Amino acid sequence: MKIVKFEQYGGPEVLHYTDAERPQPKDGEVLVEVKAVGVNYADTARREGKYVVPTKLPYVPGSEVAGVVVETGSGVTRFEKGARVVALIESSGYAEYVAIPEQILTPVPEGVSFEEAVALPLQGLSAYHILKTMGRLEPGETVLIHAAAGGVGTIAVQLAKIFGAGKIIATASTEEKLFHAEKMGATHLVNYSEDGWVERIKEITEGKGVDVALEMVGGTVFNDTLKTLAPFGRLVIFGAASGEQATFAPGQLMKRNQSVIGFFLPQIMRHPDLFQRSFQELLEYMNSGQLKLTIGGTYPLEQAADVHKLLQGRKTIGKLVLKP
Repeated sequence: MKIVKFEQYGGPEVLHYTDAERPQPKDGEVLVEVKAVGVNYADTARREGKYVVPTKLPYVPGSEVAGVVVETGSGVTRFEKGARVVALIESSGYAEYVAIPEQILTPVPEGVSFEEAVALPLQGLSAYHILKTMGRLEPGETVLIHAAAGGVGTIAVQLAKIFGAGKIIATASTEEKLFHAEKMGATHLVNYSEDGWVERIKEITEGKGVDVALEMVGGTVFNDTLKTLAPFGRLVIFGAASGEQATFAPGQLMKRNQSVIGFFLPQIMRHPDLFQRSFQELLEYMNSGQLKLTIGGTYPLEQAADVHKLLQGRKTIGKLVLKP
């Protein structure tokens, strides 16, 4: 079978489209013929050797996969050949086939495409738990969502609306992206590539500030976002797409009882009660039409390096998907 892997850290050019042995499902596993793979900033961070946890080499990226069960190992009871499934896995998704434990697989409803299915696990669960579990968003509160036209952002805007947020402030770097965020449900739009965006947010909130802020850019954007927080405001960090780690004086949080909170999805996955309930909620929102998944583009697996360039160039809207 074909896979994409890297044997050293670096830019997109270290990704190699190559051959590998097709895996055999072990006890309790199924072999999935991959139909769609989600591409995420975590993939680029691993490739650069900058991920939250160490990445051992060689490495096959890909944590969101959807496809069809083609073989089952002994002891498998929940899925048969031909079943449409989606899963959030640790790695190895950039491949034509992957063996996955059946307990982490979720059926894909007939009305949902494989491309839509891989847009939900990592980014859907992240948006859900950043807002609800970590951000503790309450009905009527104001939420600030950076990169609101990205994979997590487009879902977060919609979930904020579902959860009853009062004002949903979406930021992005272009008018096209802001227009997309507005279609998703954002009530206020701010271009953070222009000077004065912090003051604009203060105007929108009439000087109060935002109750919950979602931040994944890092660097100066993190520190500027801190300035927009209301008393008792919560800023949730879930990445550093700029590659810059921010520094700040923790003591400044004391004056207004503010919080800076870290989010890492694998910690949620270690708590089945949190993971299973929230994923079921997301599927229900999707099936009812309340949650719409935006696919920014689908590309052949062999173009993984080009897709990483697109993602890191911040020229895209919605989810980027690879198809083996």
